[in-house]
This record gives sequence, C-alpha cells and structure tokens, in this order.
Amino acid sequence: MSTLTQRFPVAPSVAVTDLVDELRASPPGGRLRVGDPRVVEFITKFARKLLAPATARRFPELASLGFFLRKGEIAKALSTLDTAGGALRFPRGLVFHVPPANVDTIFVYSWALSALAGNHNVVRVSSRSAGAAEAVLEALNAALSEVDPDTAAAITATQRMVTYDRSDEVSGALSLAADLRVIWGGDGSVAALRQYPLAPHARDLTFPDRSSFAVASVAGWQRASSDQRRAAAEGFYNDSYWFDQAACSSPRAVFWVGDADGARVAGQEFRTLLAEVLVAKQHVTEPAMAVQKRVSAYGAAVDGLVKEIAFEGNGLATLELTDSAVMPREWLGAGTFANAQVDSLSDLVPIVLRKDQTVGQFGFTTEELTAFAYELAGRGVDRIVPFGSALTFSAVWDGYDLLAEFSRLVTVQA
Repeated sequence: MSTLTQRFPVAPSVAVTDLVDELRASPPGGRLRVGDPRVVEFITKFARKLLAPATARRFPELASLGFFLRKGEIAKALSTLDTAGGALRFPRGLVFHVPPANVDTIFVYSWALSALAGNHNVVRVSSRSAGAAEAVLEALNAALSEVDPDTAAAITATQRMVTYDRSDEVSGALSLAADLRVIWGGDGSVAALRQYPLAPHARDLTFPDRSSFAVASVAGWQRASSDQRRAAAEGFYNDSYWFDQAACSSPRAVFWVGDADGARVAGQEFRTLLAEVLVAKQHVTEPAMAVQKRVSAYGAAVDGLVKEIAFEGNGLATLELTDSAVMPREWLGAGTFANAQVDSLSDLVPIVLRKDQTVGQFGFTTEELTAFAYELAGRGVDRIVPFGSALTFSAVWDGYDLLAEFSRLVTVQA
C-alpha cells in the first residue's frame, strides 16, 4: 500500500485509503461552510506569519501572498460571491490540488480559496519544492499551533498537504475520491493527470501551459516622469525575475506601441533602467542560465525569428523580432525578451492565441485597454494589468472566478 508524507499538518506517513477516509469524515465542530470562521481565523493567522519581516525579506513573493490572505482581503473576496437569486452556496466537497513545481507558492492561493469555500482539501506538494514552499509549510504549521483548539481540530481534519513519489495508486485514488481536481502545470501535466478517472459527478479545473507578453505605449512613456519610468522598470523586474520568467504570467515579449523612432528611443531608455534595477537588486544570473540564454537567442536568430540581439551583461537579453507578428512564446531563459514595435494595439489582435494569459501594460488609458479587450473578444488574454502586477494573484484567474468554481449552488423552493 502506497503511503504519503504529511507535510501539513505534520504527522506520520499515511496510506492513501486512510487519508481519503479521514478527509471524507465530518470534522469536530461540524462540516465547514463557505466563509467558515474557523478557516478565516486560521488563514488570517497564517497570513501574519508570511508578513513577518524576516520571512518577507527572504521571500518577497510571500509578502504578496500574505497581503492577499489578510482578513480584509478575505472578506472582500467572499463578498463577491453571488447567490444567484437567493440560492444557497455550499462547498463542492473534497478537492485534490496538483500544483506545478516551478512556481512553488501557487498551491497556497489555490488551496486557500478552496478552503475559504468550505472544502476539504488535499494538496500534492512536489518533492522538488524548496525555499519559499518550505517557508510556507513552516508558517502553516506554526499558525496551526497558535489558533483556538477547536479551529486547529477542524483544520487538521480537513486540510492536508502531502508529498509522494510518482504513483498510479495514489494519484488514482485521490482523483477518484475528489469532487473537484485542480491541475496546474504544463499541457503534459494536465494530460498525465487526466489518465486517472474521476467520479461521474466530478470535474477538472485546469491551468495548462500559458504565455504572456507586455505592451508599452510610446506616447505614455514620453509623458511619464523619470520616477514613473523607473517604477515601470522595477515593476517589470518583479514581473519577470521573481520566478526566473517561468511563471505563466511573466512577460516573454515586449511590444512598443507607437511610431518607430519613438519606440526605438523609449525601448533603449527602458532597457537601460531595467539594467540599473538588476544591479540595484544585486541580481545574479547563474552561469548555466547565461549559457542557456545565448543558446536560445542564437537559435532564434538561426530560425530567422530575430534580426538583432543585444546582451546587457548576463541578466538581460533583447531579441529584436524580424516580424512582430511572429512572437516566440516558449521560455528562452530568464531575462530574455523578444522586442518589437507596432503602430497600435489593434495590430496585436491577429497574433493573440487562446494560450496567451496576461498582458502587462504601461502608459495606456483605461479606454485604450478596454477597446483592446473588446477587439480580442475573449479569443485570448485573461488579464491586462500594469507593470509590477503580473504576478499578483487574484480570485479571478485564467478567466475563472475561483471562489465560485470551488463552490456549488443549491436552490430551495417551498
């Protein structure tokens, strides 16, 4: 019988059949509800752990997570739930989460929203996770030891984070027991998990391969003050370098929108500022990554996609596209960005694909961005956000209202 290592709450290894039985049972104090006060109390305590200066300094992305899980933010998110004409909202049941290993905090957002919806959850934490993921698990276990005993008992009975080696038996059992399976990762990961059947009533919520790009207004850049330009470069750095540009919402291309001469000047000014941010942040590019970037850049040139390559040390590579309509979406190495000029946002509409997720933007008006979204008409792009907000998680992600997805409606008529 395959066993799982319980990372949160810390406990002896457990057989998958026993874990499923425990998670299906009604917890002390009764089953969880949407917005259950016990879950809110625990997550609020957990958020304070993440916002502690020592933790936030070591892992800046955890400060963003802690902010997202503050009590006021939780209340705001729960207030958006629509009860659809008086219908009652309930948890879906047991949710099985399979997050990616390359963005090692995404599982917390998924788990927290599902728990706030009142679900019992089991999260597979990759054995390759380290750093921020380990800090998260430490904070979770520390928070559990400080909450009210009744809250601790309910959380212990309903929320589990586990690690296990690749196992058809375990993945199959957890999938079959789940009312909802949440799969983050590449297309291959989604396909691999889908080989394990779900119960007839259950379904998948998938977050497959996505790509993102950035747009900057030439006119907006020219209007911006020096402080605004530097802030844009710092925001772009956060969007791109926190997860080595591997996050689905990190930009892999930058389009300058406006006249060609202005785009050339603005682009060079922006890259100069970005290089200065890299120095100020003491960003270090590992030798293997530096090699990877050059191999990818020269490969793109050989393929005819790139007409010019510029390296700013090992931290920043700019690949000038031969044709702005041919945008490379694959990861080319941390700090590697395709670059092109277009006359208007409308020029980008034909090249957008369904897999395009986030557009980071600088210098555009709300009216311009709204018009762009309407032109896209839902055929691609789920988010348009300012530079610095690409990695800011929201309860609406990839076009899904997650709290709504993690809950179900029951109608009652007398």
